[in-house]
Amino acid sequence: MKKTIAAGELQPLLAQRQQHLAEIAAQLKTELFGIDEVIDRVIDSVRAWYVLPQCITRPVIVCLWGLTGTGKTQLTRRLAQLLGFYDRFVEVQMDGFSNGAGSYRGSSIASMLEDSGIDEGAPGILVLDEFQRYRTKDNKGEDAKAERYQDVWMLLSDGRLPPPLGALVDIERKLAGQQYDAERDDEEKPDKAYRFRLDAWDAQELKRSFKLHEPLTEIMQWPSERVHQLFVQFREAQQHWETDYSRLLVFVCGNLDEMYRETAQRVEDCDTDADIFHRLTQRLSVIDVKKALSERFKPEQIARLGNNHVIYPSLSRATYERLIHELCAGYVHDIKAQTDVQLELGADVLDALYANSVFPAQGTRPLFSAVHAILSSTLVKTTLWALEQGLDLQRPVHISLAADRRHLLASGLLQDSDIQTSERFAVTLDLDRLKQRANADFRALLAVHEAGHGLVYALLFGQAPQEIKINIASFEGGYNSFASLKATTRQNALDMMCVSLAGRVAEDLVFGKMACTAGSESDYKQATALAARHIRYHGFGTRISRTDVTSETEDHLNTDVAPSNQAIEELLQAQYQRTRALLEQQHPAFGATVDALMARGSITPQEMGTLMAGFGMALRMPSEQPDDSLVLEPFAERLAAFRAGQA
Repeated sequence: MKKTIAAGELQPLLAQRQQHLAEIAAQLKTELFGIDEVIDRVIDSVRAWYVLPQCITRPVIVCLWGLTGTGKTQLTRRLAQLLGFYDRFVEVQMDGFSNGAGSYRGSSIASMLEDSGIDEGAPGILVLDEFQRYRTKDNKGEDAKAERYQDVWMLLSDGRLPPPLGALVDIERKLAGQQYDAERDDEEKPDKAYRFRLDAWDAQELKRSFKLHEPLTEIMQWPSERVHQLFVQFREAQQHWETDYSRLLVFVCGNLDEMYRETAQRVEDCDTDADIFHRLTQRLSVIDVKKALSERFKPEQIARLGNNHVIYPSLSRATYERLIHELCAGYVHDIKAQTDVQLELGADVLDALYANSVFPAQGTRPLFSAVHAILSSTLVKTTLWALEQGLDLQRPVHISLAADRRHLLASGLLQDSDIQTSERFAVTLDLDRLKQRANADFRALLAVHEAGHGLVYALLFGQAPQEIKINIASFEGGYNSFASLKATTRQNALDMMCVSLAGRVAEDLVFGKMACTAGSESDYKQATALAARHIRYHGFGTRISRTDVTSETEDHLNTDVAPSNQAIEELLQAQYQRTRALLEQQHPAFGATVDALMARGSITPQEMGTLMAGFGMALRMPSEQPDDSLVLEPFAERLAAFRAGQA
């Protein structure tokens, strides 16, 4: 029977719960960095469930999707603690190999809920983690049978679970078998009386299915007649035996790599700025979630997940920097508390930690392990050195990065003296070592090649590249990163061909045709694909029919592919010469871009803008908004002019 709250008591209670939620949101934001919008969205999603649970008649489902290491599971656990529900909290790993899932009892969600502190019909929190692994469609779109947790879809539908009829039938069959055997016992055989009629397993199933409160050992002693009577009662009123979990708060958590195609697979990328990944993932919407889910689940199953999909963006650079600062502050605080030695880390040390620990597609886990590996041992050595040297513990011991970037330099003042002493401690910065292009010839080659790409992009699109780098660890080479185009015109397509060809053109211009390298292979593949689509798909050449190869009789295409090959080659030749002319005309700007890359190894958008301003070029900066796709043509203005011409 539900408890009714008097109207006079309701308002202060609701206000108290509202205030508590606001305090929880503020607390979560101090503990989980970079996901403030996610926290606000989750708090709003649970508001009705927490503030006025009497109104909840079916489970509240909140889906959390994101890259690994962005804090999905951590958020649900901490929220349950702060809400005071950690004793009514169940976390199920949907891979089927945890929380006892290897046994029959652990093969259903119902059994896990029954074994938890969540009472039937009462609020509780259920987390279905790693949900992407519980796929019901394989990579070919065929049905994939899920062996465990088959009751999850019914639970997500309305929170009401039927009794395990299969288990009850087995128990009833066993009882019937016992009676059959008892009647046929040989009269001469001494009757052996058994105290227990049911084994512990069957008794537990009986207790759960019929919602009994008697001790398990008592149920095990019940005669078959009494158990049979329970079956009769069950058949007469089955609707009363379903299990009610309609007031659950259910978090569905997972990594949908299909949704994060541009980032999820780049696990080795430690070079791309985290902010670029952050903006890419901020564009994602519920539509992207549904598309990704459709590759793993059936339509009716996707519908049961609802529409409350909270999407985690990849963490930004500022978030990673804040995490590093907090981690280091924790180390420094603990050392101070234990030894009285006050350490002070320089900004160059924090920058080095970022450069050697952040893999944007992998979240916080690599960061935590890398910072510990790089810093913890050196801090302990520095502390021992400070104590052995008798440094003045009232003043901090400063730690900076040595010029060789292979040592940390600790310095402090001796006790009762202004004499400063210092010591070097070796530190392993593996990614630093990989990023340094020590060979002068290879560095020059990369600088010329990437400067060609970056400058031609800036000239043709009027915007600075998002990044230009030659000091990278992910692969042997350099790269440019450009904003995507929301709408590609015929001119845009030609310009992108020039950008793709610009690395090879720059090599040809500076080193000569016979010194051009094979490093342009991927550039040529991209340029050729652009030209082929230009001619065959987009109708930007002399032919307007869609030209393609096919083996299907119902595909209505122009299959005369061979003549278009010559048109593609001629188009690329023309764009090659156009690109060469651009670089020759902008020789001073090209040289300055090469010099900047040689000196610093990378050029930021702001640096590129300043550099080009010196040559009379004003560049737009890449947008910091989530949707930074470009629309370069003034389509609205031209539409207005067209309408004016018709008037």
